Amino acid sequence: MLKRLPFLCAALLALAACSHDSNNGSPAAEASAPAVTSTAPASAVSSPATAAAASTAAAPASSATVAPAQAPAEAATPAVAAAPFVDTGKWVEGKNYFRIDPAQPTSHPGKIEVTEVFSYGCPACNAFHSTVDRIAKSLPSDAVMNYLAASFRPDENWPMYQRAFYTAQALGVVDKSHDAMYDAVWKSKELSTYNATSSGLKPHEAWPTIEDAAKFYAKYGVDPKEFVAVANSFSVNTQMKRADDLMKAYGVESTPTMIVNGKYRFTAGDAGGYAQSIELTLWLVSKEAAGK
Repeated sequence: MLKRLPFLCAALLALAACSHDSNNGSPAAEASAPAVTSTAPASAVSSPATAAAASTAAAPASSATVAPAQAPAEAATPAVAAAPFVDTGKWVEGKNYFRIDPAQPTSHPGKIEVTEVFSYGCPACNAFHSTVDRIAKSLPSDAVMNYLAASFRPDENWPMYQRAFYTAQALGVVDKSHDAMYDAVWKSKELSTYNATSSGLKPHEAWPTIEDAAKFYAKYGVDPKEFVAVANSFSVNTQMKRADDLMKAYGVESTPTMIVNGKYRFTAGDAGGYAQSIELTLWLVSKEAAGK
């Protein structure tokens, strides 16, 4: 059973998790997850508990025709040569990573897709996103980074953050704003759903809205009225639904979770830490490249 932690401690504690468990409306953590090595930051580990929020926020799995969101441009154009695949027995299927059955189609023919399932509203994702940036920069030239925004915590305003992400993507500003959006939630707190000076959530009426997000994205040259109009468009609504469908098809129940080429998923806890997450991602990419 997940333990619930106050907001002010979440960013500092290892093993923070954002799961389907909506109990108490604050970031979750699991004490049994493995510790990271001394070469990595404190690990954000996902260990989900099924809750009512999951069934109401995430749509049923689709027929697996959905593609994840493409990563910011600068993260999608690495020039790193692919490492040869070597299986030393270090990484064990069913323990360190899990096969997705059935495997899901990808959206970039000829490329190996690496996807992070995340939410800007997830403290574990905030702690992990610099590691994801390192993963993106480490990918070989035959791989591409993607992001899949989750919405399964409506009790923590995740559907709004999801809508903001897909709107920014539609308007072509995700590459400029992705890291800054985390900062707006967790550093400046301008888009935080949590109290800035005490634990717990703000009153629902004080939660940031899509209009508030539009003001943030105005810093990146987007007209706030246009942002709101696109945010409420059929296209963005469809993308959000597809994201929910694909997350369920992947079997994801918590964030952050990494997906490799629609075939494998794992969390930092499964891998053993942040540094290990980078290593495991690149190993799975090389495994895919070798056709193993």
